[in-house]
Amino acid sequence: MTRKILIVEDDEAVAAYIAKGFGEAGFAVDIAAEGRDGLFLASEGVHDLIVLDRMLPGMDGLTVLRALRAAGIATPVLILSALDSIDDRVDGLRGGSDDYLTKPFSFAELLARAEALLRRTEAAGASQPTTLVVGDLEINLLSRAVKRDGQPIRLVAREYNLLEYLARHAGQVVTRTMMLEKIWNYHFDPGTNVVDVHIGRLRRKIDDGFDPPMLHTVRGAGYMLSGDGDAP
Repeated sequence: MTRKILIVEDDEAVAAYIAKGFGEAGFAVDIAAEGRDGLFLASEGVHDLIVLDRMLPGMDGLTVLRALRAAGIATPVLILSALDSIDDRVDGLRGGSDDYLTKPFSFAELLARAEALLRRTEAAGASQPTTLVVGDLEINLLSRAVKRDGQPIRLVAREYNLLEYLARHAGQVVTRTMMLEKIWNYHFDPGTNVVDVHIGRLRRKIDDGFDPPMLHTVRGAGYMLSGDGDAP
């Protein structure tokens, strides 16, 4: 299977050089020249690796990276940046990157580091379950595809992350605070109904037209995903 790389780099010549090298190595390549465009493409969760510059127009690389990790996107990220101090590298790694390579760089080293990250990710994935099943709901953790009773269900990234979290706690009450911390990275109550809105959208997608209902409201506590249809 062809592996897919996302390059988020505003220098057109550098982006073209990297894309050419990865293309010749057998990768499929997407390019984004701005931080917001990179975040949008990365949030689709279809890439095997992201090569991310730090100094980007619109939204800087560290902000993109933190937004991805807050959204539950675990795609390996290799920062490629001219910012080369120890503090810069520490900030990048602590911000959620998996590796940090400074410019100027050798493409041979970039490719070797990318392949090492992919091997590490694939090895970790091989030792873990690749599918979550709750009742007739099936979640493929690799492709992020969701089916219920064999029918595909299209979810946006946040809905998928919410469903996966509920499925990993199937049969248990998941509180709004837990979801705010895990899915939105809020360690405080933002005073909005963001959880309830997303739960409502998710419920319509996984329950409407199916029987029995799976996503239940536990009054005064939170929500529960149950495969047997029994409300708590």
